[in-house]
Amino acid sequence: MIIAHNKIELALHELRSGAGTPLLLLHGLGERTPTSSPEVAEVWPGPVFGLDFTGHGASTLPVGGGYTAEILLADADAALHELGTATVVGRGVGAYIALLLAGARADRVHGTVLTDGPGLSGGPSVPVSQPVFSLQPVGSTPDPYALVELGRDLRPPDYATTFARLAVEGSPLEAPITVAARFRPAWIAAVADEFGVEQAANIAEGLARYSPDRTDSVFEQS
Repeated sequence: MIIAHNKIELALHELRSGAGTPLLLLHGLGERTPTSSPEVAEVWPGPVFGLDFTGHGASTLPVGGGYTAEILLADADAALHELGTATVVGRGVGAYIALLLAGARADRVHGTVLTDGPGLSGGPSVPVSQPVFSLQPVGSTPDPYALVELGRDLRPPDYATTFARLAVEGSPLEAPITVAARFRPAWIAAVADEFGVEQAANIAEGLARYSPDRTDSVFEQS
């Protein structure tokens, strides 16, 4: 399905139909939603969706760049609005966006699993001087501007932990965030140390904590 987000058309793919809380997959930098449900989604009993971020996959390719994590957060928020509620798995840059979404929409995100993938580290954790650049348009996704700009996007640990705390404070779940990433850049290491954040050996283990039969009743009572 196509979601209108301002002047951007976002592709939200239904990978598997079903009843219950949807699972929303957020891909890594330069990637796109897979054409079929990945193996990890087989442990999820409900429907499975995947979002193509702006400049990726079948979503709109804008002109001139201007990508930030907050732009992708708005993409994910538009998908969440379409689904109503969701459990979120973020891979790479998608993990960072999943964290921001968990904090911004704590009452509608039924658990978040963060895992390894392209764009997980992002750029520096403090402001630095960055060169100005111009790229030739390629006319297809992934947008090279997205690869460059999101690959050097600032990831301050204190900014990331602010969203982790918002998720913990606003969610009825005791531990609304699970870190399943083995690679730990500064921002995700800081998040992993926060109260209310758990760790898992893999995505399947993390998702087991957020299965609908364990979380839906908690949200219904909140």
